[in-house]
Amino acid sequence: MRAVAFRIKPVRGFSHLFYLALNGLLPILAYILVRVDFVAVAIFLIFLSKWRMFAVRPRYWLANLVSNGLDIMVAVSLVLFMASTSSGWWQLFWALLYGGWIIWLKPRYDVLSVSAQAMAGQLLGLSLLYLKFGDSSIVGLVAGTWLVTYLSARHYLTSFEETHGPLLAHIWAYFSASLAFVLAHWLLFYGTVAQIIIILTTIGYGLAGIYYLDATDRLSASLQKQMLGIMLAILFVIIVFSNWTGSTL
Repeated sequence: MRAVAFRIKPVRGFSHLFYLALNGLLPILAYILVRVDFVAVAIFLIFLSKWRMFAVRPRYWLANLVSNGLDIMVAVSLVLFMASTSSGWWQLFWALLYGGWIIWLKPRYDVLSVSAQAMAGQLLGLSLLYLKFGDSSIVGLVAGTWLVTYLSARHYLTSFEETHGPLLAHIWAYFSASLAFVLAHWLLFYGTVAQIIIILTTIGYGLAGIYYLDATDRLSASLQKQMLGIMLAILFVIIVFSNWTGSTL
């Protein structure tokens, strides 16, 4: 009887093990690099962890970049927030959030988790844009707002069987960019939070909630009116009680 030889191979190869190890260590490495003031290296590691995006034919690079855009945006935002403070405790807080994103939230693919990913991405991306780059040109703020809201909406709609997902994402991004063009002339802040972030969060989260309830056949006419009423009430308070007498940029 002839013996049969078996070769043990890694299930997905050593490249996949390297990918998992690098992603798992990213929050720790980012924290250490920020502490020693090597922020650029920490951001470089984020892009290095995405090397598999380019392990395909060049014609797929842009599609892969867009697909991974929300994850990159969240990671860069958390690292830059980590670097924006000299407090070790706050830096550790941002590092723990980064670890929770990589280890717990990002690998999940159910509808609620994908929705949470998109909402976190929009909030973090807009917060970073207006808190750290609020003194940029209007063109830069409009372009940044468009990019953040497009990536967030596109990611959100991927969990639904929505044939017009890209179109709806573009519509939301266009609306957000148009609002940014108008409000960037005043750019009001409530403490450290820009007014436009509150407006886009209110409208975006409200519309996302209505869309989710409608997609899961749980949206009644009364509930829709209640949600729209809450959104309009918040926007009314923001518009009426804001100081619009500031000088324009």
